[in-house]
Amino acid sequence: MPLSHPIFQHISEVVDRLGVEAYVVGGYVRDHYLGRPSTDIDVVVVGSGVAVAEELGRVLQAKVTIYRTYGTAMLRWQGTGVEFVGARKESYSPESRNPQVEPGSLEDDQRRRDFTINAMAWSLNRDSFGELVDPFEGMYDLEDCIIRTPCDPEKTFSDDPLRMMRAVRFASQLGFDIDDETFEGIIAQAHRIEIITKERISVELSKIMASPAPSIGLTLMRSAGLLKYVLPELDRMAGVERRGRHAHKDNFEHTMKVLDNVAKKSDDIWLRWAALFHDIGKPVTKAYDRNLGWTFHQHEAVGSKMIPQLFRRLKLPTNEPMRFVQKMVFLHMRPI
Repeated sequence: MPLSHPIFQHISEVVDRLGVEAYVVGGYVRDHYLGRPSTDIDVVVVGSGVAVAEELGRVLQAKVTIYRTYGTAMLRWQGTGVEFVGARKESYSPESRNPQVEPGSLEDDQRRRDFTINAMAWSLNRDSFGELVDPFEGMYDLEDCIIRTPCDPEKTFSDDPLRMMRAVRFASQLGFDIDDETFEGIIAQAHRIEIITKERISVELSKIMASPAPSIGLTLMRSAGLLKYVLPELDRMAGVERRGRHAHKDNFEHTMKVLDNVAKKSDDIWLRWAALFHDIGKPVTKAYDRNLGWTFHQHEAVGSKMIPQLFRRLKLPTNEPMRFVQKMVFLHMRPI
């Protein structure tokens, strides 16, 4: 039963008593159908989400934290956290991903979500308890393993460019394909990623690195034109240059193979970052010798010196994890 947790019955009783509609929406619904564990419960109320959270807190004698700036409230009860928000419509200015917000219907709220698989909702009202509300056919996309935006992709990604990174991240985590029109929208709006803070980008990038096959996300980033803005040093590694009979391997493709091989063997996130950056010094040290062909002398030393700057820019920790990655890059050419 998708709504078997006792907190849903309590929410149902409260919203019926207050005379408002409420729905579980987003990742909790998606992950149920994917058979993935999920502890994040988001409830959308057609009305005041804060009022529902406050009333539920009184009923359950549970702590409620209210974020009035965002019109949201978080309730914790018996180890479960539920975030409440009022259904809303959003509009954006070109310079910011922070929207202008006004109250809306459930469909308005579903329409503003990033992907169809995250726009599905279950009713919490007694007369329709557990019914799926899926106006954008997210269930079909879930069955077909497709990432697709509910609305025009270019507008979706222009409004909030972080959604481009999220599309790539979901594809990498779930092994899904990005819908062709949605992917074209990412290509068209890739430059907009520059308005997103490095901290937000780093969160998505770290989730890609933690996925079963990180190369999926990173290759999609490169194909869509995102990588040159996020990790230009890695983007420059792609391609093969030939002179006469001499050519070198595609260092980006090689790095993706190394990264996935490491990911198969280890969940150590910093070992994965070391695999990603192990040849980062090659574009800087690349040279051509008519007798030897292409060389990358001292690329491990040069690459290791690039790590602190990369970590600072990506807002990654600059203490022990960075030193570990730096040492692994420096030593990667030495025999075991």
